[in-house]
Amino acid sequence: MSKDIRDSFFDQLYEMAFMDKDIIFISADADAFSLRKFKKDLPDQFINVGVAEQNMALVATGLALEGKKVFIYSITSFIAMRCFEQLKVNVCSMNLPISIIGLGSGYSFSYDGPTHHATQDIAIMRTLPEVTILNPCDEETAKNAASHCCSSKYPTYVRIDKGSHDKVYDYQDCKHGIKENSNKAAVKIISTGYMTHKMMKAFKDDIDVDIIDIYRIKPVNIDRIKSLLTDSDLVITVEENTPIGGIGSIICEIIADHNIDTKIKRVSLGDVQEFRVGSRDWLIDNSNLNTKKIANLIRSFYNE
Repeated sequence: MSKDIRDSFFDQLYEMAFMDKDIIFISADADAFSLRKFKKDLPDQFINVGVAEQNMALVATGLALEGKKVFIYSITSFIAMRCFEQLKVNVCSMNLPISIIGLGSGYSFSYDGPTHHATQDIAIMRTLPEVTILNPCDEETAKNAASHCCSSKYPTYVRIDKGSHDKVYDYQDCKHGIKENSNKAAVKIISTGYMTHKMMKAFKDDIDVDIIDIYRIKPVNIDRIKSLLTDSDLVITVEENTPIGGIGSIICEIIADHNIDTKIKRVSLGDVQEFRVGSRDWLIDNSNLNTKKIANLIRSFYNE
């Protein structure tokens, strides 16, 4: 089991900020144990603006215009939605080196209800032409995301999940933004982040299927995905996200734009807000993402 994704990101950021005093971290009153070392050792590089995401984006804009490399941080549903206008007009229209860090993708904050669920953020942030979108699924991609943000001269949106997960990527894999296990199966499941691990555990032994993770959601690695799609009889996209604008939409766009002849099934959360309360896995298992339903879909394909 690798290190916690959030801790991996912030520990890597701390090391880079310690060496580069132009790195400034702004929080909208969001915390993390791994951030406390940053606040203690680098107080002149840390700002807490309180629960004021829109103001945070504007403060970051001013600092970036003065040559700083700025990170803004809040719960995903707030930072991607509450201050979207400021991200579009201020951050992206000027193509500033501001990294937008959202904590808690999908149903991470399951017990807090739809106010905290991040199931539309991929669709929303994809509409901004200037933004790179990264969704780390393990320690290596989390560290890579932090390094990317520190070196990028343009806006980046990072969806930081919570928890420790098995290793998926090696250092060299990160540059491709995608990782697949190469069993050459006829059926391929394409997912991202937490759901990649759910799929790997669910289909580890008994069903012949390739699992593919997309780490760099935008710009997605079109050439690699085209190659995978043309070598498939059935592609299933699985995402802890609305059916609109996410991974399934990305793959369908590539299939349509490049005239790829393959079958595709999209599996996602419904186009509804979730008001039931329970653990993340309970909400997932009681949705369209139930792994038994997905397994039956694959078996029915092989039995055709």
